[in-house]
Amino acid sequence: MENVFYSSRGWEDWDVPAKPAIPEGMPVLIDDDLFFEDVSGPRPTVAVNRWLRELPTNGCPAPKSCTYYARTVKEWMEFLAEHGVGLFDTRMRLKSALGAYAVYRATGPIKHRFEASTWNQNVGILASFYRWAVDEGYTDAEPFTYKQGTAYFGEQASQVQVNQARRRQAKDHVTIKYLEDDFAALFLNALSGLTPDGQDDPRYRGRELARNAVASSASASSSETP
Repeated sequence: MENVFYSSRGWEDWDVPAKPAIPEGMPVLIDDDLFFEDVSGPRPTVAVNRWLRELPTNGCPAPKSCTYYARTVKEWMEFLAEHGVGLFDTRMRLKSALGAYAVYRATGPIKHRFEASTWNQNVGILASFYRWAVDEGYTDAEPFTYKQGTAYFGEQASQVQVNQARRRQAKDHVTIKYLEDDFAALFLNALSGLTPDGQDDPRYRGRELARNAVASSASASSSETP
């Protein structure tokens, strides 16, 4: 599948009555054989391209965002095709593929893995596409499952739908930061009143050296435990 970008240059020679109302640079997905339909009718790329064209009036006017949306759906479609699943397949087959996709993006080849924030962003884009496709009659099935949740804005609470495919993200204030091994060793030596090379530091004026040394030793041992 190819992702190209629309240009109206030379449209006068396209045998159309007027210049197409398509934004310049809009991403367009095209199957490798360059066909948009076959004996079964229009292909899924036709629906995807229509969705992409409508993004500017659905809260996504930035060209870069449209490009990211197109790439997200393209990669999902390629993964589905690799496993013999259609973009508008049955809910059971789509859910099964989504599970495999989640594992692939979490533990697959390094270059294809997603951080939780990136995965959640992709889930949001795909969910938006499937909601649109259901509303427009392209399908009656989507791979996502939702549950009711409560969102708080100050003291006001409201009920929202939570996509179960989203991954939990650590809050910034509880994220643990680890020192690199070299700096950790220097820090532990300092707590024990030692120089960087492990010798007694005559300039050290701290207290409770024995306690610090024990704590340092315990910390080092736990960090080396697999």
